[in-house]
Amino acid sequence: MSFKTSSLRDQFLISMPHMHDAHFEHTVTYICDHSEYGAMGIVINRPLDLRLDALLKHLDTDDGLQVKDNRQIYAGGPVQEERGFVLHRAQDSPWLATYQVSDEICLTTSIDILEAIAAGKSTPDALIALGYAGWGAGQLEREISDNAWLSCPATLDILFKLPAEQRLQAAASTLGINLDLLTAQAGHA
Repeated sequence: MSFKTSSLRDQFLISMPHMHDAHFEHTVTYICDHSEYGAMGIVINRPLDLRLDALLKHLDTDDGLQVKDNRQIYAGGPVQEERGFVLHRAQDSPWLATYQVSDEICLTTSIDILEAIAAGKSTPDALIALGYAGWGAGQLEREISDNAWLSCPATLDILFKLPAEQRLQAAASTLGINLDLLTAQAGHA
């Protein structure tokens, strides 16, 4: 018997405290796409020891670019860690490669947005990540049924305004959950 699962697109995935996968332990992931073919998301609370100026230098971008916004780069997940992704508020500026996740959030993979952010000509509400999290068909659903993840609606404040170290608990709090009090063990009366 098969059933249709609802999409987790534009949701946060919260790793359960008992998850011991080095890539996802203590993470919150923004889901950009989810269908019967699989899911794709960006981990939003793993800052790297890398800033935008160093990334642009590595990419050999415009040497004359003056970096006014030298923001933190994040580890977006274990897949294609050399590829850049920018989660940002939807806006009028047309970037070369943008996917609209929701009415409020887009995912862009072209370098033009990185240059605009660095120059201070783009939305301050943007998160730059290297790599992404990916799941094959049915894999994420199995992991959720195995109690590896919780999900909740994504909020712009958690995504863009909170410091990285506060995002996991803030996402869990939207469900009324304190992750420090959860256990993988079932209780018995």
